[in-house]
Amino acid sequence: MRVQLNESNKSMKTQKSKIQDQSKKIVESLPYKIKDIALAKLGRDKIDISEKEMPGLMELRKKYSKSKPLKGFRLTGSLHMTIETAILIETLKDLGADVRWASCNIFSTQDEAAAAIAKTKTPVFAWKGETLEEYWDCTLQALTFKNNLGPNLIVDDGGDATLLIHKGYELENYFNKHKKLPKITTKVEEEIVIEKLLRKVHKLNPNHWHNIVPEIIGVSEETTTGVARLQQMVEDATLLFPAFNVNDAATKSKFEVFYGCRESLAMV
Repeated sequence: MRVQLNESNKSMKTQKSKIQDQSKKIVESLPYKIKDIALAKLGRDKIDISEKEMPGLMELRKKYSKSKPLKGFRLTGSLHMTIETAILIETLKDLGADVRWASCNIFSTQDEAAAAIAKTKTPVFAWKGETLEEYWDCTLQALTFKNNLGPNLIVDDGGDATLLIHKGYELENYFNKHKKLPKITTKVEEEIVIEKLLRKVHKLNPNHWHNIVPEIIGVSEETTTGVARLQQMVEDATLLFPAFNVNDAATKSKFEVFYGCRESLAMV
C-alpha cells in the first residue's frame, strides 16, 4: 500500500521540496469555497449512513490508518464531490495524505457533502451550478498547495486536472521558445476559459507548471474520456508523468458490483 519513491523524489518525502516564488500567489488563499457551510450537519449524517455501504474504504482505514502510508504526500482530487467522494477523501486523510479537492462536473456536487468536508478543514472547492470560469478556478485551487506547490498524486475523473497541468506546461514551453505567448485562436468557450486562466497563471509565475511537474508521481484516471486523453498523450510522447488506468481495471468492477460501493471509489 505504501507509495514507493525513486531517488529523484526522496526530497519530496522528507518535505525538502523546492519552494517556489512566494511573492505572487497563484491562487487566493481560501480554506474552502462551497455553497453553504451550514449544510455540514446534513452532509455528516449522510456520510455516517453511507459508510456502511462502502466496506472497501472502511477496511482500508482499519488496516492503514496507523501506518499512514500516504503521510507527506500532497494529493489533488478532481472527482464528483458527492457523499461517496467525501468518504474517499476522509479515507485518504486517514492514510496520511494532505488533500485538496474540486469536483469534475459543474452540476454533480452534493453541496451538503462539500460542506461536511469543508467543516473538517479540508480545502474543497465545489458547489452545484458552477460557471465554466468558476469550475476551472476551482480545479486550479485544488492543484495549488501552500507556497505554490503542486500535488504529488492526482485522483482524476475525466482528465481535467491532468489537462490543465499539460496545457500550462505546453504554454510555458511555447513562451520559452518564442519569447511571447500564442494568440488564442479557439472558438470553443471552455477552451477559451482555460487559455485565459493559464495566461493569468503565467503572468504570476512563468515557470509554475515546470516547477510542479517534477514532483508529480502520477495520476489515476477513472473514465473512458480521461483514459482516451492519456492514451493520445502517450502516442504523442507528451505525457509528463505516469498514469494508472482505473477505468479498465478488473478490480473496478469488483468494488462496484461485488462490494457495492457504488462509485468504485476504493480503486482511485
